[in-house]
Amino acid sequence: MDIKQIQDLIRFVAKSGVNEVSIEQNDFKITIKTTQAPTVVHATLPEYQPAPAAPAAPAAPAPTPVAPAEPVADTTHYITVRSPMIGTFYRTAGPDKPIFVNVGDEIKPGKVLCIIEAMKLFNEIESEVSGRIVRVLADNASPVEYDQPLFLVEPI
Repeated sequence: MDIKQIQDLIRFVAKSGVNEVSIEQNDFKITIKTTQAPTVVHATLPEYQPAPAAPAAPAAPAPTPVAPAEPVADTTHYITVRSPMIGTFYRTAGPDKPIFVNVGDEIKPGKVLCIIEAMKLFNEIESEVSGRIVRVLADNASPVEYDQPLFLVEPI
């Protein structure tokens, strides 16, 4: 074993993270030991110290109630169309093609709602229900997860 091979072996041991390597040949024996101990990190957090109490301020007038800006819509009677796979959601078949469905469009089973691209395959997602599109829940050209809501449909 020459010096170049020994240096390579030392580099290998240092990078591999082992603590000891022994090699024996006919008339040659080498043992390489490292002093690398497993790295242990101890962290302590400072104790919680409550903020000092501020001097008593004069009582503030009671806040006036604010009317809600928009009533919360009841979506319990809508059907949710969900993504059947992971991929990229597209509302059109191409940049210069029309959108498959818009809010307010009536749909029937078999109507193409969108395309989901997964692994370079473009999968047309067809409606399984009849109704009217109330809301599109996914952004065009955005990633979607399995079972992620895509559309809200009002049954007709």
